[in-house]
Amino acid sequence: MSLIMPEPDQLTLDNSESIIADLRKISKNVLSEEEEKAAYETDGLSVHRQRPIAVVLPETAKEVSEILKYCYRNNVKVVPRGAGTGLSGGALPLKDSVLVSLGKFNKILDIDFDNRCVVTQPGVTNLAITGAVQHEGFYYAPDPSSQLACSIGGNISTNAGGVHSLKYGVTTNNVLGIEMVLIDGTIIRLGGKNLDAEGYDLLGIMTGSEGLLAVITEITVRILKKPQSVRAVLIGFNTNNDAGNCVAEIISSGIIPAGMEIMDKPLIIATDNFAKAGYPRDVEILLIVELDGTESEVDTLINRVLEIAKKNKASYNRASESDEERLRFWKGRKAAFTALGVISPDYICMDGSIPRKKLGNVLNEIASLSKKYGLAVANCFHAGDGNLHPLIMFDSNNAKELKKAEAFGADILKYCVKVGGVLTGEHGVGIEKRDLMCEMFNNDDIQQQLSLKKAFDEKSLLNPGKVFPVLHRCAEEGRVHIHKGKTRHPDLPRF
Repeated sequence: MSLIMPEPDQLTLDNSESIIADLRKISKNVLSEEEEKAAYETDGLSVHRQRPIAVVLPETAKEVSEILKYCYRNNVKVVPRGAGTGLSGGALPLKDSVLVSLGKFNKILDIDFDNRCVVTQPGVTNLAITGAVQHEGFYYAPDPSSQLACSIGGNISTNAGGVHSLKYGVTTNNVLGIEMVLIDGTIIRLGGKNLDAEGYDLLGIMTGSEGLLAVITEITVRILKKPQSVRAVLIGFNTNNDAGNCVAEIISSGIIPAGMEIMDKPLIIATDNFAKAGYPRDVEILLIVELDGTESEVDTLINRVLEIAKKNKASYNRASESDEERLRFWKGRKAAFTALGVISPDYICMDGSIPRKKLGNVLNEIASLSKKYGLAVANCFHAGDGNLHPLIMFDSNNAKELKKAEAFGADILKYCVKVGGVLTGEHGVGIEKRDLMCEMFNNDDIQQQLSLKKAFDEKSLLNPGKVFPVLHRCAEEGRVHIHKGKTRHPDLPRF
């Protein structure tokens, strides 16, 4: 993936000082010095860096509205940003853009136990929502591995999931309403505390829209009552196919675990060294299955899962006998990304999604690609919903390794599509996968999506250069013909 971003508008760059001065009239929180902007030059993708004209940290929806209204009138590009933990480059600034950070929108506004929902600002972290309601026995279900740091606004941007999304859904299944600001400054509300809404499902369109349609300033999320009993089981296998078959059979038998995760041997060793989780080290694949419900229900399901595991040649199994032991099972998996950072200077984390039955095939293909590119890889999967996270290890100080790592990742995603999957399960397209969109969509598909964006953002000022493919038509003709900087398809970004 080469970093090709929209060519900066020279008029905007020439007027940078004037734009900064105008923004200071709207907001007291404008960062324009190079050292101030350095903290915002990248996101969790980290291998690419770029600084905007200015970073603005508004504190109210009205302030966001005034900033966007100004940018709309003056044709200034806007990049929205949450906590900056995203892994697809979705919050990467443009040189001629204003970056709008929602970091100061960090308050929980209302906790409504009767209606089982929380109204929050977008800068509140995922885990903080659970922290605010757990004293009454409630929690917020989607739980990305970065839940301690990632913001709920960012979760909506990419439709984030987590280890417990199999049973309780990803972000879109747990959001009831939002307040958002359109690029022209209009403030609108979608949904609310009610469970149903009339008209088009605009809330569904906004969830996963990656900052291309509007800036979200308030969110209402669903909270759930904690189950009576929760237990987990560790299951080890000697082959990828046995593990994949076990996952498929658990689901096909009618069992819906609260979570079901897979780690391969390199990650088992790395996480166990880091988190001291007590994982078996003599297995090739480790499956964590968590069941919740009433005590009798959970005990019955644990036994059924163990029977299925035995049928699929499991070489190790252990069921948790206490909540402390269950949490220890998860300790390593939750620390996977951090643990890998200890043994590799850099890594790229992919997030394609595949049919569950193809887990073994995909793991085998990743192993083959690892040999082809000469780069180590460790794998963890949200196995129950087929969302895979291969972690490709490399050294970014070696330009050749970075190039190989990106090609390796692209080949993994292409294979995901080939076996009936999709490019992204929860990280978003951003810049990382935008030029792979043609693997999934033809030109008509892309044009329809661009038409939807245009309905919200006719000038393409919101987060340009993200999601949609660069210099490609999604058809057999191949590349777009560019003549004097213009293309026959004016809605496609020009670079």
